[in-house]
Amino acid sequence: MNEDNPFVCVIDDDSSFRESLSDLLRSAGLKVQAFASAPEFLTHWPRETPSCLLLDIRLPGISGLDLQQELAGSDAQIPIIFMTGYGDIPMTVRAMKAGAFEFLTKPFREEDLLSAIDQAIKGAAQRIEQLNKKPAQKHPDPEDERHREISFPAMVGKSAALRRVLQQVETVAPSDSTVLILGETGTGKELIANAVHQCSRRRDKPLIRVNCTSIPRELFESEFFGHAKGAFTGAIKDRTGRFEAAAGGTLFLDEVGEIPLELQSKLLRVLQEKSYERVGEEKTRRADVRIVAATNRDLKKEVAAGRFREDLYYRLNVFPLKLAALRERKEDIPLLATNFVEVLVKELGCPKPRLTRASIETLQGYDWPGNIRELRNVIERAVIFARGGALEFDLPGTGSSVDPVSFEARDVDQVEPEYLTESEMRRRERENLFAVLQKAGWKIKGVDGAAELLGVKPTTLSSRMEKMGLKRPV
Repeated sequence: MNEDNPFVCVIDDDSSFRESLSDLLRSAGLKVQAFASAPEFLTHWPRETPSCLLLDIRLPGISGLDLQQELAGSDAQIPIIFMTGYGDIPMTVRAMKAGAFEFLTKPFREEDLLSAIDQAIKGAAQRIEQLNKKPAQKHPDPEDERHREISFPAMVGKSAALRRVLQQVETVAPSDSTVLILGETGTGKELIANAVHQCSRRRDKPLIRVNCTSIPRELFESEFFGHAKGAFTGAIKDRTGRFEAAAGGTLFLDEVGEIPLELQSKLLRVLQEKSYERVGEEKTRRADVRIVAATNRDLKKEVAAGRFREDLYYRLNVFPLKLAALRERKEDIPLLATNFVEVLVKELGCPKPRLTRASIETLQGYDWPGNIRELRNVIERAVIFARGGALEFDLPGTGSSVDPVSFEARDVDQVEPEYLTESEMRRRERENLFAVLQKAGWKIKGVDGAAELLGVKPTTLSSRMEKMGLKRPV
């Protein structure tokens, strides 16, 4: 702390905790003033504006959240660090979204607190410096500000569900808070984890991914924490674990719900104490990492079923991010499909195919149980077969394919077959073609033309129209 003795205020109703915390801060070279409640702080507002505020979230009278909101409406832009217990996590999430700098779960390590204060004070100073350097705009356009887009190049789409998640990423990323990403397989959890890291102050340090499903039980400790030479049979040299590899950066625990119950306590210990030892070594190492976890499981149900530790769940579920399934954001499918076609053409080195309106409607008519990952695989197959022509998608339940096995396996003695006469088939085909032509405004070729909607060549469509005697009404 070398910011010319910054001034820190402590607000906590526990007198013994308040006093011990004040002593710690003074010994670190900070000026300190402590208060037992929010009204006391507001009534005896310090002469000097605090450089940082340490605030208990549960206070008598006015809560920490209420005080945060009151300060947010004033000219004093004081960075706030909340001090909370496990039961306060939902309230803390609200506080973080409202602009709190950081929060620490009691009991916390002294060095973690001092580091958070240092970062908060430096961050506030940098923001003030940037504001002073920023040239004033003579005629700001409110429309530009209102429609400002968050830029995450890897995340494609404009749906409300995606925008909401990206706004949450922007809120939580600058802190060191643990993030739990929830969502079905294939929804893009790893992309969100990468976005959190890239928007954090740890972005210049490593992002280390651990697939928790691929670690054998007997190697769990070694994989996470490393081992010393000779620690066990086969340990022929020292090994760096994932926590050490991610030092200063972010550790992404993918499919964290798959960790066996008997091994979860080992992960919980390092998350609580922020320290660990290599297997076969007594030296304690500091775990200076930001944790981002992901799972496709409902961890609340896993806790209730006794398959996941409740204390570990609360350690991870600090700031949950719920990703919507693709079937819940179908308006993003056209953008995703276009993006995948562009990427795959470059990767495969093949001619660029045509993505027609009819093919987009086919994609949007499917529920995508495999989500975005399945969409990409389907488009890749279609790009390979298209050879530069129009893309055609073979999807179950969309009318674009027939399952010959299921069709032939029907018991014709039990199922009454449905059939159409030749004249009925021709009538229905003509009615369908007429409906498509009306929808396209009798436009044959080009974008949104009837040929594109039907997925056929314009010459084929013209031939059918002539055969069926269909002409544009005069």
